[in-house]
Amino acid sequence: MTTTTTRRRCAAATIAVLLLLLPGCAALSELTSADPASGSSPSTAESPTPAASVPASPTPEPTAPADPTPSDTPTPEPTPSAEATPSPSPTPTASAPAEESEAEGTDDAAKKDQKKKDEKKQKKTPEPEPEPQYLQVGATGAEVSALQERLVELGYYLPGVDGVFGPMTQQAVWALQKSAGLYRDAVVGPNTEAALDDGVRPSPVSSSGKVVEIDLDRQLLLAVEDGRVVRTFNASSGNGETFEAKGRTYRATTPTGTYAVYMERDYLHESTLELGSMYRPKYFTGGIAVHGSGSIPPYPASHGCIRVSNSAMNWLWDSWGMPQGTTVVVH
Repeated sequence: MTTTTTRRRCAAATIAVLLLLLPGCAALSELTSADPASGSSPSTAESPTPAASVPASPTPEPTAPADPTPSDTPTPEPTPSAEATPSPSPTPTASAPAEESEAEGTDDAAKKDQKKKDEKKQKKTPEPEPEPQYLQVGATGAEVSALQERLVELGYYLPGVDGVFGPMTQQAVWALQKSAGLYRDAVVGPNTEAALDDGVRPSPVSSSGKVVEIDLDRQLLLAVEDGRVVRTFNASSGNGETFEAKGRTYRATTPTGTYAVYMERDYLHESTLELGSMYRPKYFTGGIAVHGSGSIPPYPASHGCIRVSNSAMNWLWDSWGMPQGTTVVVH
C-alpha cells in the first residue's frame, strides 16, 4: 500500500515538473499522447525521453508539430497580401487618364512644333507671283470703259460706254475674237489685247450699196455700206441638227446665197412652227429671218435663223435701217 502511494506521488511530482518546463501553449494532451489519431498508448507520453529533451530547447521550434494548425503557423498570413500586391488590374485603371493626358499633351506639342516649322517654310519660300487679272464679265471701272471705247471705235456694236463689263460687252468681245480667229471666251487676255491694239476688223465681200452680210464660218453679222463695215455683231446661225416641228422633220441649216428682205414683223413674233419667239424679225428667204433673241452664244445654235441681241436688232431697225428690199448675203 505504501509502495503504491509512493509511486503515485513520484508520478505526480514528475508531471508537475514537466508542466513548469513546457511553454504555456502546450496542452496536457501533448504530454499524455503524441497523436490521438495514431493509436499510441498513453505510456509513450510518460516516457522519460521527451521529458529529458524538453529542457534542452526551451524555445519551441516552429517545425515541431507534425500537423500544425493555423494558430501555430503565423508566417502564411503575409503570403496572400504579397500575392495580391502585384495584381495589375487596379493600377492601369487609375493611371490610364494620366497616360492619355500625357499622350494628348505630347500630340499637341508635336502639332505646335510642326505648325511652327510649316510657318517658317512658308516665310522662307517666296510666294509665286499672282496671275494677271484680265478683264472679263463682271469687271467694272476705267479699264472697262477704255475697252468699250476701243470696241466702238473699231465698229463692234455696243449700245453705250458705261464702264460695266456686262452681256453686251461680252457680245462685242466675242465678235472681236471671232474676227481675229481667237478662242471665244470673252476674256481680254494678251491675244485679245493685241487684236485691239492692231485694230482687227472683219472684211466684207460686197462693194456697193447697203448690205447685210452673214459670215457663217466666223458667226458674224456685218452691216456694210459701199464696201465698208459699219457695225459688226456677234451672231448665231443654224446648228445643222435635225428637229421635229408639227409632225415633220427639218434640218437646222442656214442657206447660203444672195437674198433680200421680203417680210418683217415689228413685234415679238411667235414662230409658225412653234419653235419660240423672234424679236422684230426680218425674213429674207422662206421662214429664215434675222431676229433678236435673248440667247446668242458664240457658236451655231439656232433652227436656221440668224440670231442677234435684241439691242442689236433695235439698231438695225431704228438707227441703221433695214427696210424690205435690203440685200442679204450669206456666205
